[in-house]
Amino acid sequence: MIDLKQHIRSVPDFPKPGILFYDIGTLLANGPAWHEALTRLADALRPLKPDALVGIESRGFLVAAPLAAMLGIGFVMVRKKGKLPGKTIRHSYALEYGNDVIEIQDGMLKKGERVVLCDDLLATGGTAAAATALVHEIGAEVVHAAFIIELTFLEGRQRLKMPVTSLMAYES
Repeated sequence: MIDLKQHIRSVPDFPKPGILFYDIGTLLANGPAWHEALTRLADALRPLKPDALVGIESRGFLVAAPLAAMLGIGFVMVRKKGKLPGKTIRHSYALEYGNDVIEIQDGMLKKGERVVLCDDLLATGGTAAAATALVHEIGAEVVHAAFIIELTFLEGRQRLKMPVTSLMAYES
């Protein structure tokens, strides 16, 4: 079994001083390790029988799209305001220093569908909670959330109201 943490690069002071960034770019660049990560997530999610995976912009797309293909289900994007064509459904949410808006294309999810939310990293859980609220506004149900990395010291899991799978946890 591949030790996936060996394929995560730590970048100090990115995107600003004092932040230690956990970069999945090195995981993506290693074919066997990336395949192992996707296989582990697929094995965890397959028993849930979701109707679709919802990926959060932008690295969440890298997780959700190939994973959805492996599971034989659809992939739906959640993006920042103004990035999706056609009619969209919006959700505003508070950030530490202001507000932001995320959108999903109208008609991509149907009422009652069971979805899994995917992103590369779970930190404070703010964006994942906002994406969950957006999916619920449509009438779909987020039954699970899946991440490559979880920063457990930021307690993002506590903000989410569904079970969470993460492949790697960092304590600090």
